[in-house]
Amino acid sequence: MESALNLKRRIKSVQNIGQITKAMELVAATKMRRSQELALSSRPYAYTALELLGVLSKIKDVPLPEILKERKVEKTAFLLMTSDRGLAGSFNGAVIRKFERYIKEHKINTHDPKYSFIASGQKAKSYLERRGMNVIESFTRVGDYTRREEVHPIANMLIARYLTASFDEVISFSTNFVSALRQEVFVRQLLPISYEKIKESIETLIPESGKYSEYLNSASLDEDGDTEYLIEPSPDEVLKELARELLCIRIYHMILEANASEHSARRMAMKNASDNAKEISQNLTVEYNKSRQAAITNQIIEITSGAQAQQ
Repeated sequence: MESALNLKRRIKSVQNIGQITKAMELVAATKMRRSQELALSSRPYAYTALELLGVLSKIKDVPLPEILKERKVEKTAFLLMTSDRGLAGSFNGAVIRKFERYIKEHKINTHDPKYSFIASGQKAKSYLERRGMNVIESFTRVGDYTRREEVHPIANMLIARYLTASFDEVISFSTNFVSALRQEVFVRQLLPISYEKIKESIETLIPESGKYSEYLNSASLDEDGDTEYLIEPSPDEVLKELARELLCIRIYHMILEANASEHSARRMAMKNASDNAKEISQNLTVEYNKSRQAAITNQIIEITSGAQAQQ
């Protein structure tokens, strides 16, 4: 049996860890509630923006901006959205595993110069750099974003590099918030913008039941493409700015969903850690009490035996 002194030290260490994880759980719970409110309240706006973006991409007889035009894909960029910090359960691992499965299924050589990578979050940056992949841009502290203006650097970078033919398509890997206990990783094509990809994004975003499920029927895009729009001052100017703004909205919503998923995953991870620390502390306390009881029993036996020997 382990000595009582060692058991006492272990109990103290476990209790200290439990206090830390409990504090982190409370912080994560506060951030989780805030990020969930932002993500859920932005969904109706994101659904409408995605719907409009899909309709605009099908307009005929009107010059479309470059980001609404499909072209031959020779270079591809992958955008990975993770957190800056760990201790978030399987949040970061789920994104990375999804990316690795995608690479394996499509037989992609990540060291081929035609593939480039963009990291959102320190964990994604570290993962890509460790494997020697071509990281052309990285963004940190994205998990603290709450305003739409904060995602402009990411959106502007994607558009600028797309227009200069640094890549011909952008594939993103990010987590969508479903509930506090469930988050799903989705693969989306951000650029070029197309009707089919926009419709697919809407269908994956809208829940099958519960709040916002009514958008499943109302958010269907115009299949015939015969919706008429009166565009002023000119279609070229309006569509160019509108396409940029709607792409920014889409990225903003993806970040909000990822942030809500991150804080939810971290809160559950810290709760499990706190519960485990409490259970381990209780088990060690029982073992410590048994050790003390055994030591006291031995001392009583020794005293009794000594007394009997003197008689």
